[in-house]
Amino acid sequence: MDVKQLRESIVRPTLQAIGMHSLAAEQLVLGTMAQESRFEYLKQLGNGPALGLAQMEPATHDDIWLNYLNYKPVLAEKVSRLGSKANMRSFGGVESPKPIELVSNLSYAVAMCRVHYRRVPDALPSADDIEGLARYWKDHYNTHLGKGTVEEFIENFHLVQNH
Repeated sequence: MDVKQLRESIVRPTLQAIGMHSLAAEQLVLGTMAQESRFEYLKQLGNGPALGLAQMEPATHDDIWLNYLNYKPVLAEKVSRLGSKANMRSFGGVESPKPIELVSNLSYAVAMCRVHYRRVPDALPSADDIEGLARYWKDHYNTHLGKGTVEEFIENFHLVQNH
C-alpha cells in the first residue's frame, strides 16, 4: 500500500472530517496501522478477531460505541456518516456501522482508531516523538496484556517515515 496516498487521501481528510486532526493524531493512526498490520492485513492472521488496518477487535469497536460515542452525539454522527448504509445497525440507542466496516472502509477504520485514542485523557505525544507515540500506542491501544512492544512500533514506524 502506498502510505503517502493513504495519509493524504484517507487519514488526513478523515481526521479533519471528524474534527480530530493534528499531525500527532495523523502520525499515531499511521503508526498504529504500521504496527498492527504493516499496512497489509485486513483480518488478523490465524483465527484472531481483529479487523482492518488498525486491527481493532469487534468487542473494542462495540465498546467505543456503547460507552463513548453513545454519549457524544455530534461525534457519533460524524463517525456514523462514514459507514456504508449496507452495514448499519441500531446499537446502544444510536445508528452505527457494524464492525465488519473496519475491513471494507478505510475512512471508518481511521475514525474508529482515532476515537479509540480520544477516550484516553492523556495528551498525545508530539508528532516527531516516535518513542512517545510508541509508548502511547502500547499503553492505550495494545496495552500491557498485548504482545506488541514499544521497540516493534518504533521499528515498524519506518513504513510511515519512508512515505
